[in-house]
Amino acid sequence: MPRAEALGHLAMLAFSALVAGSFSLGVMVANDIDPAALNALRFGIAGVIVGALAALSGALRRAHARAPWRYLVLGGLLATYFVLMFEGLKTAPAVSAAAVFTLTPVMAAGFGWLLLRQITSARMALALAIGGAGAIWVIFRADLAALLAFNIGRGEAIYFWGCVAHAAYAPMVRKLNRGEPALAFTFGMLVAGFAILLAVGWGALAAIDWAALPARVWIALIYLAVFASASTFVLLQFASLRLPSAKVMAYTYLTPSFVILWEIALGRGAPPALVLIGVALTVVALLILLRPEQEVDRRQGAAAPAAVGGAEETPHARRDDQI
Repeated sequence: MPRAEALGHLAMLAFSALVAGSFSLGVMVANDIDPAALNALRFGIAGVIVGALAALSGALRRAHARAPWRYLVLGGLLATYFVLMFEGLKTAPAVSAAAVFTLTPVMAAGFGWLLLRQITSARMALALAIGGAGAIWVIFRADLAALLAFNIGRGEAIYFWGCVAHAAYAPMVRKLNRGEPALAFTFGMLVAGFAILLAVGWGALAAIDWAALPARVWIALIYLAVFASASTFVLLQFASLRLPSAKVMAYTYLTPSFVILWEIALGRGAPPALVLIGVALTVVALLILLRPEQEVDRRQGAAAPAAVGGAEETPHARRDDQI
């Protein structure tokens, strides 16, 4: 394996592990602070970090402010995702929420077709089906009766709608980007998302007794802003320049496995053995998506399959639709 590709895979392994931490830590603080208030602070801190990187790299000088409504659309989608994630984590176990997150590629494939007319390949459709089946098995906690009755938990149901917003985000980035550098474009999205969350969560922010907040809230906030937002953005950008975007997307399926490791490390134990069957299916989906498809990746280089399937991309588009 070429060194650049190996580094891309290592970056995505780190990305998956850091994203998984947001589920385990989110469960710990979801009932301590209003989700809109928490994520307003998160977007604000992440925006400062990404803005500084954009300024240092010169990306802001190459950006333009045409059609600022685009940033409000994208910031609104991600703000919706994060708020509903923390609303869901008030009652949903971390592993189940991570399993709901693995449904995102399936929904992203649908949005990719609706917005960009991207076609999903047969191999990717198989992987999405296997991963989706594994996710559903975990969401219903390996309870066949609950599955047949479609007795889904309230937290998982709330978070599912957040994942719908997240699934729409990737194809919308590609549709709305007009050539801005990735760092500058993401900075604009973070500023817009911060403004939206500040407006929605201002009352909750003003009512917070900051001195009375438990230490775990501050720990979670710093982790979410620095590691689960700014750092994962850098890792995603790094990997998307070295791997086909279908392989970048595949690492979504590793999130439940890393959440289990986080849960064990935090002393909350592992889920029941039957639930692990669903987690194993998500890993199988990952392996299918990582497998070379008749050496297409090497021959096509930058014209790799889009993150939601099929369509060819320019290097710039492939970079941006992974933000």
